[in-house]
Amino acid sequence: MDMDTDHLSTTFAALADPTRRAILARLAQGEATVTELAAPFDMSLPGISKHLKVLQRAGLIEQGRQAQWRPCRLAPEPLREVAGWVEQYRRHWEESFERLSDYLRELQDNQEQGKGDEDDSDPNRQR
Repeated sequence: MDMDTDHLSTTFAALADPTRRAILARLAQGEATVTELAAPFDMSLPGISKHLKVLQRAGLIEQGRQAQWRPCRLAPEPLREVAGWVEQYRRHWEESFERLSDYLRELQDNQEQGKGDEDDSDPNRQR
């Protein structure tokens, strides 16, 4: 599959890096300049710019132009695509969690029943 046409893979690849996820989290609060985005990181501006280019190629951010400033802003559409893809699996994992919950409840019930039986059969138990 060609990465140029597989937007989901490009988005996941961009999201794989914690620095890029932190940049997106910051942009979720509103527009920011490259300098503002770079401030919390121990990284050069060219290093941050490389991360921004990856996010731009994935369509996760847009960079505007206001005079000499180039503010970045979040572009939510690729994240909606990821959410839609993940949503397909929600039913599966919810059913799995329900089965796990039922199993744990059954184990707990069995343990409580067994504990009551043990108390009655313990010959050393003082009454």
